Amino acid sequence: MSSITHRQQDTDILPPSGRIGSLLSFPTHEAIKEGPGVKALWINPTPDLMDKQLQRWATMSGVHPIRIPGYWMDKEGLDIPIGAPLQPGEKILYRLHGGAFTICSSHPHDYTSVVPRDFLKNCPSFRRAFSVEYRLSVGPPYSARNPFPAALLDTLAGYSYLVNECHYRPSDIVIMGESAGGNLALGLTRYLLQHEHTLNDVPAPPAGLILSSPWVDFSTSHVTPGSSVFLNAESDFVGHLIGLENYSTFAFLGPHGKDGAETNMYISPASLHIEPTFSGFPRTFLIAGEAEVFLDQIKTLRNRMVRDMGEGSDSGQVTYYEAPDSIHSPLSLEWYEPERSNAYQHIAEWMDML
Repeated sequence: MSSITHRQQDTDILPPSGRIGSLLSFPTHEAIKEGPGVKALWINPTPDLMDKQLQRWATMSGVHPIRIPGYWMDKEGLDIPIGAPLQPGEKILYRLHGGAFTICSSHPHDYTSVVPRDFLKNCPSFRRAFSVEYRLSVGPPYSARNPFPAALLDTLAGYSYLVNECHYRPSDIVIMGESAGGNLALGLTRYLLQHEHTLNDVPAPPAGLILSSPWVDFSTSHVTPGSSVFLNAESDFVGHLIGLENYSTFAFLGPHGKDGAETNMYISPASLHIEPTFSGFPRTFLIAGEAEVFLDQIKTLRNRMVRDMGEGSDSGQVTYYEAPDSIHSPLSLEWYEPERSNAYQHIAEWMDML
């Protein structure tokens, strides 16, 4: 058990509405929030990129493709026009924020923006990052809206924008996601792999994935005696996300419920109720915290990816880094040193070999 003793809060993550609005106030998909240094535009929906299964899921959830804000971030000291062509050797970061699908924002002034900002500082071949303001899920006691696959539809639109409108090559794009964003990165990549040759204008997958503490099992299949769910309950801060009844899980699953959590590979790619394949996935850098409650489900994901893709930076495709004594999503916690800086160092070394 980790030596960290930060006590988790026994509260659910709630949406920014009602009386708590002043405490959890952040931009949403409904408007572009302007401000100093903010580079933003509206991203068009891509209904033509939906297959029949995605259409069925969307209909079931009462969601459809909509336009959403997209935000650009430049490396410190640069001022690059939106959508400008890449320089020789330059790559683009497509970053998907975390927040349990119910809070946080891709806006460059959101507290989680420290992740792409520090990534740009540490990785010389990247001069800018792009993010979409995907729809956040809301559930009871509020009016339910935006369950799965709303965020996936928005993430797909953002990737299509980079490839089909900015004309960046998929081989020059790396997708990075923390926690819920890691889940989205996996789902988007799986969809691209399945449809790049079957649906017109569906782009090829990216050059690589960086997954920081991805949330990859919404079921209770990893909630077993002696698991990280219990061993790390008092060291991590997201223990309240485990199980089907917490606010964020319930809001994100919506009508897909327990069955979706257990058997849908887009929702729970590490669920022990299914055995999804990862053949064809791009090179992946996977980060977990030794002291986080998601550790076991992330290890299941690692084992499945290594099985299908190989391990290491030579002939293998998967690099796994477990941050010693670290809690959930160390890249998002600016104060969490030296674990955070050490993780970025490993990412930078991996990027040099990509």
